[in-house]
Amino acid sequence: MDNNKTLIAYETKQGASEETARRIAEVLRAKFELEVDLVDLNTQKVQDFAQYRNVVVGGGVRMGRVYSKVTEFLKENDFAAKRVAFFASSAWGGTPGEYYDSAKKRFVENTLAKYPHIPVVSKEAFGGKIVYFKKRMVDNLDLSRAEAWAMELGKLFT
Repeated sequence: MDNNKTLIAYETKQGASEETARRIAEVLRAKFELEVDLVDLNTQKVQDFAQYRNVVVGGGVRMGRVYSKVTEFLKENDFAAKRVAFFASSAWGGTPGEYYDSAKKRFVENTLAKYPHIPVVSKEAFGGKIVYFKKRMVDNLDLSRAEAWAMELGKLFT
């Protein structure tokens, strides 16, 4: 296992989780010189999970639940000896104050509570997008927050 090898696995529907994952990858590559692989769980499988020392997992929320491919990924992989970070993207996560706090508890903390064996070093909630009938109703994604979190992750991962 290469100590600088990092996996970012995500599931996205409206694009917020993908944008967040890509920004995190950019920061980890540019500022910390980490080798980062991005995997969209909707369309790709992780090849050779054992090669990664650092794993970032994230996804959006629908109907009050983190997307199913994300939870399947958490359930199906052995995270022992890995440094794991987790994020959820939701409209609530991008709204400061009690909505953010609620999103972090409901979508991040409650999801991770189902997987107590996973050694999570950091967790966060970010904003998301809501689209109805091809009309964007909410877009409160703030990529500067993703960049700041990526800086924290870089320090934890190196």
